[in-house]
Amino acid sequence: MSEQQSSQLLPGLFERLNEEVRVNVLHIGPALPETVEFFSGYRCKLFFVDLFAELPLAFEEGDELTVQQRMQDILDFDPGTNFDLCLFWDVFNYLDEECIKAFMACLRPMLTPGVAAHAFGVHNTRAAQKAQRFGILSRSELNLRPRPAPLPGYAPLPQARLQSLLKGLTVQRSVLLAESRLELLFRGAGLGESLVSPRGGARSGS
Repeated sequence: MSEQQSSQLLPGLFERLNEEVRVNVLHIGPALPETVEFFSGYRCKLFFVDLFAELPLAFEEGDELTVQQRMQDILDFDPGTNFDLCLFWDVFNYLDEECIKAFMACLRPMLTPGVAAHAFGVHNTRAAQKAQRFGILSRSELNLRPRPAPLPGYAPLPQARLQSLLKGLTVQRSVLLAESRLELLFRGAGLGESLVSPRGGARSGS
């Protein structure tokens, strides 16, 4: 059964959404109907990448592709694509350090200098897994749907270590939630203009 959860940080993420400014939004996860409906009221283009469906992503002996190559295939956007908002949800709880480095190496050139991002982490790395899918009901409310089974690769990192791996993003605010979970709001850091290209399209959008 789904449940609703309020968010203190989503309003800060969505403050730049309005009817006049067009933004590109990267959403890590499936395209849930309430999320598509929420963004339909704004001038934005949605890019859905269900990285959760690719788990586990850690390299194993005998793999044909390195983690970096797999990430490049997954984040295979058209040249010139860039992102103003990123919704990572809790994907970093399922990626090891090598995977996070590869993910950011692929994504960083597509982040605008003023990018804002949102994620869930943990305050205590021993916190139990909550396998959920995240939908957006409003600027401050989420719809959480349980997944049918636990996801592989759950091994959350301490906040400080996660922050050190997310090159190009810095934590602006964090909120401690129930069950030792963290809600995190990021802003772009150290992203020069040379990394920004003209806007383009992608394989999946709205």
